[in-house]
Amino acid sequence: MLLSTFIRESSRALLELYPEREAGEIVLRLCEDFLGTGRVEHILNPERELPPSRLPELESAFSRLLAGEPLQYVLGYADFCSRRFKVNPSVLIPRPETEDLVRMALSCVGSGSRVLDLCTGSGCIAWTVALECPQARVFAVDISSEALETAAGQFEGPGPDFICADILKPLDLPQCSFDVIISNPPYVMDREKSSMRRNVLEYEPGLALFVPDGDPLLFYRAIAVRARELLKPSGKAFLEINETLGPQTLSIFREEGMADCGISEDFAGKQRYLHFQKT
Repeated sequence: MLLSTFIRESSRALLELYPEREAGEIVLRLCEDFLGTGRVEHILNPERELPPSRLPELESAFSRLLAGEPLQYVLGYADFCSRRFKVNPSVLIPRPETEDLVRMALSCVGSGSRVLDLCTGSGCIAWTVALECPQARVFAVDISSEALETAAGQFEGPGPDFICADILKPLDLPQCSFDVIISNPPYVMDREKSSMRRNVLEYEPGLALFVPDGDPLLFYRAIAVRARELLKPSGKAFLEINETLGPQTLSIFREEGMADCGISEDFAGKQRYLHFQKT
């Protein structure tokens, strides 16, 4: 089979799941990863044949895409803050929006800082902070032992301390106070599922995504309590939030007595980040 034929036919088949441009991008990335081809190889060399030895593997990977599995799970990795992180169905796929959350937090992390990442998932936040600020001490908490196994195995060498715990309950941490807290907790309401894609609903871990409609801010109330207990005076926190619940989320931390509470927008103009400081 010609490379150009595979790309054309595969892109067309994915139109059932994705918009045209995104479908084409997915197929190009698949070929780039499995075959090492450039993005325009099929145009510059229209007669290039697919290597017969690689065709079964490529077709198997594409069948997973056609079933709705996210490309990142098929490839086994996702890029985040210029690093490649291992991903699988036990962890959420890191999103570009979360990169900005990390950049905001990094502005407050220095040598000797103690940082706590709540609901770490793949560990992309914790590892990025640890690698960008090697003189900081980073702790990362998640309730899922499977997620923590993935997170702990991201890179070789010294890294964050990963702890299995439920942030909805009191935390028994080896470090009693922190300079910075970062969190991207579950915040998608159950009623929002109807607007989400199949590749998210059927493959990414619901435990890390969804909250009940009747209590959508339960994790933020818990984080407010943990911040009061664990943040040092003048310590800061940076959270990712549900774009539709900004004012309600903000009020939780104001009522908890936090200072400098504010909300920032993401690159799409949505209320996505909340920050505060402990007095």
